[in-house]
Amino acid sequence: MQKDTLLSRLAQAKTELLTLQDWLRFSAKLLAEADLFYGHGTDNAWDEAVQLVLWQAGIPWGKHEQVIAAKLIESERSALCEALTKRITERMPLPYITGQAYFAELPFEVSQDTLIPRSPFAELIENGFQPWLTQAPLSVLDLCTGSGCIGIAAALLFEEAEVDLSDISAPALVIAQRNIDRYQLGERVSAIESDLFAGLQGKRYDLIMSNPPYVDEGDLSTMPAEFQHEPALALGSGSDGLDFTRRLLHEARNYLTDEGVLIVEVGNSWNALENAFAEVPFTWIEFEHGGHGVFMLTAADLDMMGE
Repeated sequence: MQKDTLLSRLAQAKTELLTLQDWLRFSAKLLAEADLFYGHGTDNAWDEAVQLVLWQAGIPWGKHEQVIAAKLIESERSALCEALTKRITERMPLPYITGQAYFAELPFEVSQDTLIPRSPFAELIENGFQPWLTQAPLSVLDLCTGSGCIGIAAALLFEEAEVDLSDISAPALVIAQRNIDRYQLGERVSAIESDLFAGLQGKRYDLIMSNPPYVDEGDLSTMPAEFQHEPALALGSGSDGLDFTRRLLHEARNYLTDEGVLIVEVGNSWNALENAFAEVPFTWIEFEHGGHGVFMLTAADLDMMGE
């Protein structure tokens, strides 16, 4: 869609469309015509339009049917036009426009300093990590935490656990700390700046979780334009996507308790990982609601690497 055409249609809409129903219909149609990529919280134009319009109108998710005929004021219509322009012309993912994303059915603040949550770790957390954990962990690390969503969701699940959220990115940790404060978890959840384990010396964890950078060069070069807005540091990891994970596997045992468990997401790089570490007994977790490339190793499994 040409930008001039888009701006003309938005100018007409701002004048002629008034109700929530009008803007839901128009936004969905506009998004559907724009050949966008959906994969940052929605998978279709209609759901994206609903999220965008409800956010701008200040209406909680699922409550719009009660106020479908309500009129938007001029400033709300103008802001919607600006958001639609950014989404379509810049291919900006919607959560970066709204500043919020959902993970494990919980809202989290996000920014372009963090990845947008979409990990299958959500299903693990919602299922209480069963059957992979035999008892609730008392010490948890969310490595490469970004917004902190995985670690914070785990902290809400394991109410007795001390949880560290670590990341190499100081700006990402600012967002993680805001999310810690949002859920009033400051007494037992900490945000720590660390390159892998460098800032965690002397610590041991019952559970280490990580959604690290794992995209290989091939996948990185063909990703839709929406992904170019996410921090490159959190996506790519060398030619085969395993630069970070190699370091992680070689060092993780020193930070696990003897009964500890390591769970890591490597996405499409799972096959390359198995080839690179043929001696490691990876357990690959299957997901009911989509997702792949997440492995589990126990401390005892990691001990085998040194034999």
